[in-house]
Amino acid sequence: MPLTVGTRGSRLAMAQTERVCGMLTELGIETAVTEVNTVGDARTQVPMHQVGGQGIFVRALDDAILAGEIDFAVHSMKDIPAYRPEGLCTAAVLRRDSPADFLVHECDIEDIRVVGTSSTRRRAQLLRSSLDVEVRELRGNVDTRLRKLHDGEYDAIVLAEAGMQRLHLDLPGTQLLPQWFVPAPNQGTIAVVCRDDAVLTEQLAVLDHAQTRKDTEVERAVMEEIGGGCFTPQGVFCEDGFLLAEVLSLDGSRYERVEDNGDSVEEGRLIGRKLHNIGRDLIEEARQTLGLS
Repeated sequence: MPLTVGTRGSRLAMAQTERVCGMLTELGIETAVTEVNTVGDARTQVPMHQVGGQGIFVRALDDAILAGEIDFAVHSMKDIPAYRPEGLCTAAVLRRDSPADFLVHECDIEDIRVVGTSSTRRRAQLLRSSLDVEVRELRGNVDTRLRKLHDGEYDAIVLAEAGMQRLHLDLPGTQLLPQWFVPAPNQGTIAVVCRDDAVLTEQLAVLDHAQTRKDTEVERAVMEEIGGGCFTPQGVFCEDGFLLAEVLSLDGSRYERVEDNGDSVEEGRLIGRKLHNIGRDLIEEARQTLGLS
């Protein structure tokens, strides 16, 4: 009997799910795909902090797993919030694709005036950069965002380079280096989430990439200790045990940054607590400005 996998209906979500299913097929494990609608897909005209934040793309799939409607789900790992319901398990974390953001633009970079993104982190980092730009709200799937760019509503938009790779998109623009535009925690990784069932977990665990899991667990530990919700502009990136983490003001004019070894979850928690303490004012200011306090 095939395992049932749930996924969002976007082209990117389907591509990620097809990758996982293809890997399982090669191992002799049959799968069947079912589409699950999420709040994030239904309310694309509303800023994320007004519809529930990071978990809006995950909750419906979590519920379907716990209800026994599907066996597992495939996620962009950066969409998974810090709090996880009991009864779920991240059975596998695939080898990381590019962690970087990508600024999509056809004009010269010096001529960019309006950039579209819904991410407070990307907004703050762009405003901190040497670019002289206005950042405007932009939500929707990759195709929707590209259409609005081509229609002239924006001079440039920001996409995750990993998503472009998974969709085989060769777009003009500029890679934003992770060393300065520190990615969101877990950006570039795909997670396979299932019921906390030993047999099911063992089947899916064959897809796990040990170093990526270790790096992403450190990133999540930092994220959890920083706190402040997913709307505080923060970047956390660990690569082979070297960690970059920062918290920014919403306008990018101020930031606190830590560069250190992140070889374990315990080290990640220590660094996260340090960044929370030195960035406390930035975190509270963001929450108040966005009406989340």
